[in-house]
Amino acid sequence: MTQTVIHQPRVAWDGARAFVRAAGSPHSDRFATSVLARLGNEIYGQFADTRQRLLTALVETGGDRYASDVEAGKWRVRLDDFLRQHPELTDAVRELTSEAMEL
Repeated sequence: MTQTVIHQPRVAWDGARAFVRAAGSPHSDRFATSVLARLGNEIYGQFADTRQRLLTALVETGGDRYASDVEAGKWRVRLDDFLRQHPELTDAVRELTSEAMEL
């Protein structure tokens, strides 16, 4: 029998970068729908807030990467905490991470 070990901090970090990438994507609405369906209202709302902050930063700075880096850091902590509370949703976060990378 083969057993897979999931490194939760890595899942959180990969997810954080992917979620921020998706939030800045023209296809963020499609991704947001998947977030809502798989992770619920709270994470969906936080994703919407991230998108708004990224758009605001784009207008204010013309595309300074600092905003994306800050948001990725926030998402790493957010997803790490979320996965500690809901380890059964690890696969959902991994699937969303893969989905985001295809946008």
